[in-house]
Amino acid sequence: MNRNEQLFERAQKSIPGGVNSPVRAFRSVGGTPRFITRAEGPYFWDADGKRYIDYIGSWGPMIVGHSHPDVVRAVQEAAARGLSYGAPTEAEVEMAEELLKLVPSMEQLRLVSSGTEAAMSAIRLARGAAGGGKGRRKIIKFEGCYHGHADSLLVKAGSGLLTFGNPSSAGVPAEITQHTLVLDYNDPQQLEDAFAQHGDDIACVIVEPVAGNMNLVRATQEFLDTMRALCTRHGAVLVFDEVMSGFRVALGGAQSLYGIDPDMTVLGKVIGGGMPVAAFGGKRDVMKHLAPLGGVYQAGTLSGNPVAVACGMATLKLIQQPGFFDRLGDRTAALVDGLQRVAREVAPGVAFAGDSVGGMFGIYFAPRPPVSYAEVMQADKERFNRFFHAMLDRGVYLAPSAFEAGFVSMAHGEDVVDATLTAAREAFRTTAAG
Repeated sequence: MNRNEQLFERAQKSIPGGVNSPVRAFRSVGGTPRFITRAEGPYFWDADGKRYIDYIGSWGPMIVGHSHPDVVRAVQEAAARGLSYGAPTEAEVEMAEELLKLVPSMEQLRLVSSGTEAAMSAIRLARGAAGGGKGRRKIIKFEGCYHGHADSLLVKAGSGLLTFGNPSSAGVPAEITQHTLVLDYNDPQQLEDAFAQHGDDIACVIVEPVAGNMNLVRATQEFLDTMRALCTRHGAVLVFDEVMSGFRVALGGAQSLYGIDPDMTVLGKVIGGGMPVAAFGGKRDVMKHLAPLGGVYQAGTLSGNPVAVACGMATLKLIQQPGFFDRLGDRTAALVDGLQRVAREVAPGVAFAGDSVGGMFGIYFAPRPPVSYAEVMQADKERFNRFFHAMLDRGVYLAPSAFEAGFVSMAHGEDVVDATLTAAREAFRTTAAG
C-alpha cells in the first residue's frame, strides 16, 4: 500500500468519504485520490513524491501558478502583522476599489469568504431589492449551473418545463426549493415563457455566463441578451455568477466578453489567489438594501481577512500586466487544439472535442462541444474515466470528473503543454479500444 492509499484509508475514519469536498474522492473516476504535499509553478507533488502537471489549479484560483514569489511574499508580510482582526482594514478598501475598477458593472461590493456565501447572499439581497424592495419570492437558475451549496440552489429540474425544482440533496426540504425555477441553459424561449408566467414574482435570474460546473459550456449571446432584456422589463435582478469565470476568461470577466451589464456579480476563486476571498456586488440601488444600510442581513467574522486579501491583491496586480490574458488564452488554446489534433491522429474513431475561453478549458468525449446540460450528459463518461487515469499515470492531473472544467496558469509554458500532449498521445493510444 502506497502513501496515498494509506492516507486515504486513514482519512475515511475521521472525515466522511475521506475528503473535505466530494469531487476530491475520485468517486466518479474510481481509484485513490492523490494527497498533495507541495506545489510550485504548473506542478504539484503527491504523498508518494510523484510530480503532476496540474490542470485544476485549486479549481481556478492559481492563475499565476503555484507559489508565485510575489504572492508568497505578500502573504508572509501580512501574516507577520496579524492573522485576523474582526475589524476594518485599509486593505479591504483597496481590494474593493480595485475590483470595482476592473468590473465596472459593480458600483459597490462586499467581501466574504467563499463563493457559496457570496451567491447565497446575492440571492437574499436580490429578493430584498427586486421590484423596488417589495420582497419577491421566485428565482431562476439553469440546469448544470452550480452556485454553491446553499439549500435553495441545490435543485434539479422538475418533471416538465416551467415546473419548480426538486431538491437534489438529502437534507433540503422541498418547501425550500419550491420557489426555484430550473430552466435549460441556452434556451431563450424557456426564459420568455417563465417570465410570461411568473414575471411579477421573479426576484432574480442567476447564471454562470461561462459555465464551468458541467464542464466548460459557453452561453450564447442570444441567451444572455434575452435574459438581460427580460430582467429589465420585469424589474428582476440579473446576477452573473463569475466565481469561476471572473478574471479567468478575461480581465473584466465573461460580462466584458458578452457586453452584458448585470445588476449583480458574484466573484471568487482568482480574487483570493488561492486563499478564501469572494465578493458580491452590484448597482447602488441594489446594494443599499444590505445591512447596515437596509433590511437584508449578511455578516461574516472572517470577511476581508487581511492575509487572504493580501494574497488576492498580489494576484490581481500580476494579472493586470500587459498582454497577460492574450498569452494565457493562447496557451490554453494551444493545449486544447493540440489535444484535438492528437486525438484525430491516434484515435480517429473516438469522438473527442475541446473548447477554451481565456484560461478555462473543457474536453469532451463527444462529437462537438456541448451547449446544454443534456448534451454534456450524452458524452462518453467511461471513456473519459479511462483517459483520466491514463493521463494521471503519466503525470498529468486533470479534473477527476467528466463534468468539471480545467484551468491553465501563466506558469504552463510551451514545454509543459508539449509534455501534456506527449502524455495524451500515449493515453489516447492505450484507451482507444472499447
